[in-house]
Amino acid sequence: MQVLKGMLVAVACAGSTLVMAADDADLDALLNVGGGAEAAGSGIKLGGYADFGAAYTLPDPGHWSKLRARMELAASGQLGGGMKWKVSGRVEADGAPDLERGHYSGAVRRDQRADASLREAYLDVPAGDWEFRLGRQHVVWGEMVGFFFADVVSARDLREFLLPEFEALRIPQWAARAEYFGGETHFELLWVPVASYDRIGKPGTDFYPYPFIPSGTHVSEKTPAHDLRNGNWGLRASRLIAGWDLSAFYYDSLNVEPTLYRTSFAPTYELRHDRIRQTGGTFSKDMGQFVLKGELVHTRGRKFNTQDLAAPFGLKSSDTFDYAVGLDIPYDSVWRFNVQYFERVYYDHAPGLPVDRNERGASLQIVREIGNDFEVELLAASSLNRQDYMLRPKLTWKFAPEWRAVMGVDHFEGRSTGLFGRFDDSDRAYVEVRRWF
Repeated sequence: MQVLKGMLVAVACAGSTLVMAADDADLDALLNVGGGAEAAGSGIKLGGYADFGAAYTLPDPGHWSKLRARMELAASGQLGGGMKWKVSGRVEADGAPDLERGHYSGAVRRDQRADASLREAYLDVPAGDWEFRLGRQHVVWGEMVGFFFADVVSARDLREFLLPEFEALRIPQWAARAEYFGGETHFELLWVPVASYDRIGKPGTDFYPYPFIPSGTHVSEKTPAHDLRNGNWGLRASRLIAGWDLSAFYYDSLNVEPTLYRTSFAPTYELRHDRIRQTGGTFSKDMGQFVLKGELVHTRGRKFNTQDLAAPFGLKSSDTFDYAVGLDIPYDSVWRFNVQYFERVYYDHAPGLPVDRNERGASLQIVREIGNDFEVELLAASSLNRQDYMLRPKLTWKFAPEWRAVMGVDHFEGRSTGLFGRFDDSDRAYVEVRRWF
């Protein structure tokens, strides 16, 4: 009954917002900051979005895990000589941690209560076949459905695992990027002097990646000093060959994903960012009835948590090889299917690691458009080594050109050390309403 009540309240919150959107022209006027057009007489283009999301976690004890309002604003324009610029920022506030203060620790409440961030702030400078982008920017090297493989540059906000849209989940990097465009060849040089890193939240939050650490436990993070020795750099080349879109890259970086060090047998823990070196590539080809695509990455320098108590810092080093192969299949103009197979190989696998030497998985995405306004989607992902899976059905309603409502369920199943099963107690129902301007 408590779960049903929570879901009904969530739907009611969304419903009241939809009614307001449909009937209140004043709200449209309030949010219509330029409507994506140029501000009068300035040559500056303004845009962005505002949204509200509510999520109710279903397993006992049921609780609100998200009641978040967010707004993102962007401005862009042109300068002389073909130069362009863009600045965007985001502010958000979440009422769930304080409403459920009996469930969330003080550290979780402070981490998730409110946030303000600079998203992008860059300048584009053209120079013949070259283009230079300087500043805070997104650098996207891979785009598989639902997971990160070749997208090695992006930092991520993982406080909701991989559930949000990737454009909202990615954290930009302060970088200098030089790109060469010559016919069917594209070459890219990248330097990240001051890196951003993944945000994983605090122990006790719903999607903390180390569920064996009790809520309220202090876990410090050793953030690398902001000097040139801790910078990241990489290069990437791509070319279209006989219809195949091929790319290869090398990236030397401090890992955006923190490694959990056990610093004493008390135990106490510290998050650190070790230097890793990654070599990989991507491929895609339109085969007519479907698109074939894939990504692969070899990583050196990474460490993994082990159950071997004799292991220094509770870690075991191992090189890894990740790859994913997928098919995008459109059908009858209203159906879209995506099928993916992926695998990680641990070259230095040893007893105590809570994973197999070869960790295999697969995912299936089915999207069905219903008329012009509705879209039904199911995303299912599972380990092929054991029972460990995620199911994500959702319904999208595009009830006006600038408005969208989404409602769905995120369900996890598996053992506590599994990629998905560690969130077995975080199943949730959610609604989201967004307005673009």
